[in-house]
Amino acid sequence: MCGIAGIVNFFRNLSSEISIVSKMTQSLTHRGPDALGIWHSENVIFGHRRLAVIDPERGRQPMIRTYGDWQYVIVYNGELYNTKELRDELEARGHHFYTTCDTEVLLVSYIEWGKECLSKLNGIFAFAIFDEKENQLFLARDRLGVKPFFYALVNDSLIFASEIKALLHHPDIPSRLSTDGLKEVLFLGPARTPGMGVFAHISELLPGDYAVFNPEGLIIKPYWRLTSNPHTDDFPTTVKKTRELLEDAINRQLVSDVPLCTLLSGGLDSTIITAFASRALQKRGEILKTFSVDYSENDQYFNQNDFQPNPDGKFIPKVVTDLKTSHQNIVLKQEELFEALFPAMTARDLPGMADIDSSLWLFSREIKKQATVGLSGECADEIFGGYPWFFRTEALWAKTFPWALSLESRKSLFSPELLAELNPDAYVRYRYEEALAEAPLPANLAPFEKKIREITYLTLTRWMPILLDRKDRMTMAWGLEVRVPFCDHRLVEYLWNVPWEYKTYGNKEKGLLREAVKDLIPEYILNRKKSPYPKTHHPLYTKIVKEKLREILNDATAPLNQLINKEAVQNLIKNPAPPSSRPWFGQLMGDTQIMAYLIQLNWWFLNYKVTF
Repeated sequence: MCGIAGIVNFFRNLSSEISIVSKMTQSLTHRGPDALGIWHSENVIFGHRRLAVIDPERGRQPMIRTYGDWQYVIVYNGELYNTKELRDELEARGHHFYTTCDTEVLLVSYIEWGKECLSKLNGIFAFAIFDEKENQLFLARDRLGVKPFFYALVNDSLIFASEIKALLHHPDIPSRLSTDGLKEVLFLGPARTPGMGVFAHISELLPGDYAVFNPEGLIIKPYWRLTSNPHTDDFPTTVKKTRELLEDAINRQLVSDVPLCTLLSGGLDSTIITAFASRALQKRGEILKTFSVDYSENDQYFNQNDFQPNPDGKFIPKVVTDLKTSHQNIVLKQEELFEALFPAMTARDLPGMADIDSSLWLFSREIKKQATVGLSGECADEIFGGYPWFFRTEALWAKTFPWALSLESRKSLFSPELLAELNPDAYVRYRYEEALAEAPLPANLAPFEKKIREITYLTLTRWMPILLDRKDRMTMAWGLEVRVPFCDHRLVEYLWNVPWEYKTYGNKEKGLLREAVKDLIPEYILNRKKSPYPKTHHPLYTKIVKEKLREILNDATAPLNQLINKEAVQNLIKNPAPPSSRPWFGQLMGDTQIMAYLIQLNWWFLNYKVTF
């Protein structure tokens, strides 16, 4: 994985802006600690930071290929999982290769097929290609949005980068929020509407979109969207195909020229990936490294609830023994969990999931000491229907995002004047209805099946990006590439059309998935109820958060005080709900995390010099 940045302007010589792109690119050093590359022509400047995973010696970027009289130049962040098949097909068409890396295969695929190459790619990617023959910039992002891509159109220039921070290094892009951007961070955050860059000049290239920028302007089009088709496979066939697609996705993502591991929670999803990975590595005579995360003294304070039915600790050692992995459990202290809120927010460029982010930031730091590539279980609950809101009547039928049912509680924390100006109810309703209107629903669905399809679509397109953003930014902050096999687009496409009664086979959450792997993983995992990424339950962490938030309230210059209802926030500090209570956002963000979110919000306004 890598970090990319660039500027293109067809009407101006950009030589004076090379230093700007250099600064933008250097701000992404964490994403690519192994090498820096800058390429420029009169109208184009590309910057690249490289994390070397495949062909470390020859895969440097920006990469240039010349065909006839024309140059093609690429900067690319991602990984192709069907590199060999594409290379074989291109060689059969007369192309020659000088490296073994997927960057060259991607560039030659574009040279051969143009935009049609996108339909052939299996992987996660965000890339830019300058096509000298057509005098255009070609941009694309992977189907599920695993890899980030932000851009701005300013003074006839298209400016792009992997992360918002790089764009903010350009002098023509101020740290000013749009009105909708402020609504996003206050009333939807840490969720973010697809396409929104939050800052006034910044946009996001949507998952499954490509763009062409030329002297006539910018054109953006979709090359992939979910489509609804009749599911004609019976249940045994569905189980078989699910298993085949999943196994193929995992095996493809085990290709690496650098040390590889899995993130193991002892839950169903991570154990499935670990089981396939361990078996594949054992055939090579290797032992798979696995990593888990926990918090100091957490076992003393864990309280069972519907969202976190049991802790991971008693399951992980059994899995490690049964699957014969080399395991390390990373234990985080409460104090460092708090301190990491600030670099974790910098990694995301926006207030995020509080300690759910900072713990992964710390976890990734430790993993990176022993591995450069990891596999993780994101997306399984999205495609198989594993989240609690699929099964709770009040969430399923709520006329809002089912992971954020507490808008009234959130609104109470902000000043009445701000609420009157921003009208959060109307904004959240608009974004919810906008999302539903996109859903490609088949005709004549029964009411319950229609609702399940709607919730699945919302989860895939509005919830999953929160987790993918988190996973990309927190891991890439340490130059750790984490792959997500359940996000394989073939698996997502297939599962989208599988009926709910199949997905909940045996009246179990993710019953189809459990049936597909029942011969692969231990029974104690096969029957384990869903438990999310672990969070701290320690009262010390809550104490630290409360003390810091009090400090902010007592600072008359703190930006947060211009936004909040001070009395309501003081009451929250005095009487937060315990960590085991029903979450305010998602599965894990209770009152402690909302307080930490406010702390991050204040720090963000200060350190990013945010205006609105």
